[in-house]
Amino acid sequence: MRIITISFFFFLTGSACFSQDLDFPDFRQKKDNFNKIREQDIRNDVASFALAALDESIGKPQLATVPVKDYSLNFMSFQDDHIQVIIRTGIFTPSKHKLMKSDEHILRIDGKPYYGPPPGEVPHTTIESITVVVDKDTVAIPTTAYFDLYEPRFSYSENGATRTRNGVFLSNDKHTFYIYMFNNDGGGFEYTWVIRDKQYLRRIVDWGFLKS
Repeated sequence: MRIITISFFFFLTGSACFSQDLDFPDFRQKKDNFNKIREQDIRNDVASFALAALDESIGKPQLATVPVKDYSLNFMSFQDDHIQVIIRTGIFTPSKHKLMKSDEHILRIDGKPYYGPPPGEVPHTTIESITVVVDKDTVAIPTTAYFDLYEPRFSYSENGATRTRNGVFLSNDKHTFYIYMFNNDGGGFEYTWVIRDKQYLRRIVDWGFLKS
């Protein structure tokens, strides 16, 4: 078993909102953004760990987490006595997808906006699967929860230590938990999947936190 340090609030000093003047259309949608969430309990929980909720994070207590069990270049797992989460990645093969382009810039993949790499660039890695087991019951995570999310990152090196910005966070009422991933490429993307009472509830997708 490998153990890595979890670090979440980072680059706060000297970081600024990322902006880029694109000379091609940007079809990324904001319907899954944090600021679209209406459920106050979810907002309060996500504000304790997500950069998109930084303005609402003051006074929010740190949520309990599920420990990292193991990781490699293409998977990361979390596990405690009740919850197991495994995220696996794959290689993006352009020839297997329909790419909508403007000159050399990618606008859509398979007819959909996409998230993760810098705008217009071809992804390199995919989220191949998310496996969630709660008390021996498998929670079905639909492919629509992650099929357009690319370039997942499991770890990074800082001062000789291996760290991660990812985590599985537990709500105080024990009914909900959150699977969180952060990618600081392309200005910063974060993906959160919400699981409640052994069912997939929704995803939260935000971007544009760091300078390019």
